[in-house]
Amino acid sequence: MAERDGDGWVDCQCGARHWGRFGAAGVVLLDPQSKSILMQLRAEWTHGGRVWGIPGGARDSHETPIESALREMSEELSIHPDLVEVVHDNMWADHADWSYHTVIALASREIEFQVNEEAELAEWVEFAKVSELDLHPGFASNWSDILNAIEDVLAKY
Repeated sequence: MAERDGDGWVDCQCGARHWGRFGAAGVVLLDPQSKSILMQLRAEWTHGGRVWGIPGGARDSHETPIESALREMSEELSIHPDLVEVVHDNMWADHADWSYHTVIALASREIEFQVNEEAELAEWVEFAKVSELDLHPGFASNWSDILNAIEDVLAKY
């Protein structure tokens, strides 16, 4: 297993403190049939805990954003990367010294998952209801762009 060297804080030029020495990445697991995504309620002890978000976290120096997002999905939800199909990758948070990539991957709502200690629970949420949740601020600020990307993906399927 490659060394995990991405864990750590970045005091960003934007004035915020971000997790991930080499940036971070997460994955939106999308079920096209039910028009829903798999969201997780972050554990209280995590950065910005007790809010809803997607599986994700710090990138390691040797990882692409997609590799990082899929590793985080596997760690946090016990979903093997071979069970999803990556269909989109975008950097919605791009600061001079830190970035966050959001990967969109197709998955069946029937896929089995189990949360690790970083989340209290995970559940499928219809697109229309996502904004009703108490969302992680980073995810909330990009939700409309992510939703537009999801709609573009769905138009192709």
